[in-house]
Order: sequence, then C-alpha cells, then structure tokens
Amino acid sequence: MTATPDSAPSGMPVPAPVSIRPRTIALAFAAALALCLLAYLAYAVPGRWISSAAEQAFGATRLSVPRGTATLAGNDLVVSRAAEDGNTVVSVNADFRAADYPVVAWIAGGFPADARVALLWRTDVEPARVNKRVLDVQGDGLLVPADVHEDPHWLGRIVGLALVVQGPIERPLHIRGVVAKAGGAAGTLRDRSREWTAPEPWTGASINTVVGGADVQQLPLPALLAAAIAVAVVMLWLVMRRRGEGVATAVAAGAVALALVAWLVLDARWMVNLTREAHATALQFAGKDQQQKHLAAQDRDLFAFIEKARGVMPKDPARVFVLADADYFRGRAAYHLYPHNVWFDPYRNVVPPANQLRAGDWLVVYQRHGVQYDAARHSIRFDDGATVAAEVKLIDHGGALFLVQ
Repeated sequence: MTATPDSAPSGMPVPAPVSIRPRTIALAFAAALALCLLAYLAYAVPGRWISSAAEQAFGATRLSVPRGTATLAGNDLVVSRAAEDGNTVVSVNADFRAADYPVVAWIAGGFPADARVALLWRTDVEPARVNKRVLDVQGDGLLVPADVHEDPHWLGRIVGLALVVQGPIERPLHIRGVVAKAGGAAGTLRDRSREWTAPEPWTGASINTVVGGADVQQLPLPALLAAAIAVAVVMLWLVMRRRGEGVATAVAAGAVALALVAWLVLDARWMVNLTREAHATALQFAGKDQQQKHLAAQDRDLFAFIEKARGVMPKDPARVFVLADADYFRGRAAYHLYPHNVWFDPYRNVVPPANQLRAGDWLVVYQRHGVQYDAARHSIRFDDGATVAAEVKLIDHGGALFLVQ
C-alpha cells in the first residue's frame, strides 16, 4: 500500500482503455442518419406521405411565350426580351389533378437575385380566375420549387401553368420546362438524391472548389451528414456512459472516425463530378482548332457574328463601340474584337454619348433592344432619343454592325 508506482509489482494488471467497436459506431451512424431523414421528411413532405402519381413534366418544346421574345435553342427556351408592357409570360397547357401534385418546379436559370417572378395557374373549377404564387430565386439564378398544396385555389384539375417575369430582361433566361411533382416521402427522397448527385458544370469558382450536386438543394448533403454525426455521437455517449473513465476519449475517437467517413463520401462525389466535367469538356473541345473551339463554346453565336463583323471592318485597329443588353455579351464581344480600340460599359447597359461618336467609328449592337435604324435616313436612334448618322454593314446572328457617317 505504501509502495511508489515505480516499485509496484510488474505483474499487476493494467485496465484496458475503453473503446467502441466499429460495428457499434456504424449502427449508431445508420440509426442517426435514418432519424435525421425522418425528421426532415416530417417537416418537408408536402401533402400525403404515400403517393403513386407519376411526375408531370413539360419540356421546352411544349412551352409558348404569349408575352416577350424567346427562341428555342436545343433543350432550352431562351428568353431574351420582355413585352412592351415590361412583362414576360411563358405558359403551357396542362391537365392533372391538383390534389396529386402539391409541388411545381420551373427548371429555369439566369434570373437575377432581385427578379420578380411568379407561378400562375388556372383550374377547371375557377376557369376565369388566374392564380398567382411568388417564386424565390436562389443559387445561380435558379427558381425554388413552389409548394402549393395549402393554397385554397390549388384544387380541381389544373388546366394551365405559366411563369411570369416582371421587368426588363437584363440577360437571357434559360427555361428547360416545368415539372408537377407528386411529393410524398419517396418522391421527396428521390428529389433530394437527384440534387445530391446532379452534375455540377464548370463555374467561375470551379478552379477553387466544387460543392457537387444541384445549385439549389433543399437539404444539402454536407448538412445532413453533419447532423447525423452529431446525433450519432450523442447515441454513443448514452450507450457508453456507464463504462466509467475513458468514455469521453472513446466517443471522441468515434466522432473522428465518422467525420472521416463523411469526408470520404463528399470527396467521392467531388471526384465523380470532376470526371463528368472532364469528359464533357473533352467531348466539347477535344480535337478542334482554335476557331472550332470558339464555335463550340457557350458564346458561339456571338463569336460567329463577330468573325463576320471583323471581315467587314478594316484590318488596322479602329474605334468600336459595343452595345448589348447582357453584361456577358458586352464583355465577350469586346474580347473577340481586340486589338481594335473597343469601348463598352462592363456594368451598365448604356449607349455611348452621341456627341463622342465621329465618322469612321463602328457600332456593334448584339441582342440590344431600344436601338432603331432608319434605312431611309441612314441614321440610328438610341433609346435616350439621340440620333447618329450611320450605315448598316452587317446583320446576322442577332447582331448588327454599323459604320458612323
């Protein structure tokens, strides 16, 4: 009893450190993940938990544009201009039971954060009434799906859906279609799974980070995994708390193990997405020369127009003024026009001061409303009321090239 620790018999048994079996950790994590998903479904499932109705999807080819200007480009309807009253309406005829489809999602992008966007619908019960639900914009200009099952006017059969955008179109909107979703627990889980595994294309931040999945996610996968780890740690502590000393260390080790597993899951998704991006890039650009690569890029129509414009313009650098509704088109047009002396405003959709233009200057107008050309008088009228003597030299691919007289 009086011996020092150093003089204690070497044969005295040393208590084994408390540890948690991997199976226990795995079971706790699985149970925590299931609890988190059940809690989320209890909060998020619209309408009935069990539904056998199939999704009602309407692609871009079935959409019409009663107000505004739009063109069909591949699988997208590209809206470039609002109507004279400042509104844009994209509509589609439908026929489905409102009670079976509590969620409506417009698959569309390019909306500014302050855009005024709303879902419209008509029913056979109130055929003369146009109902409205304001839509939120999140992510990279995407629209948040609308949960309409509690709206008192979402009843009977839905005979028409529409998307209305109030205000001018500053940059083109891309609308792929609209989907009426059946909701339910299974449908909600399928939607979340699609969001987690959706391919994420190259973005301006791709060089630094790739989050993975859809831009708008109702339940981000990192948040779900973090919540499951927290619940699993609580479970492990409750199970192990009677083991005495060393339990905190064992539970902390289990938490680290779960964090590493979650990290590997997210990293695997990142690698899969990176492989998809590399494959898509190879299909789009591999084996092409510089001009073919430009013609395969997102601004191919603009590049094709600028190439024709450069063939009309002089070889020596000249003064060129670029006008376009979209900031992106102004910047890209200027880039393709170098080494000409190019003027454009990267932030504002404005026209150059008429008194600063002189004979021999060139005007490049691409998808820009408010610029009118009078062929009889050989003059351009800007939307600020100023007029400039000019001669049209080229009209192609949604653009026009003018020479100031």
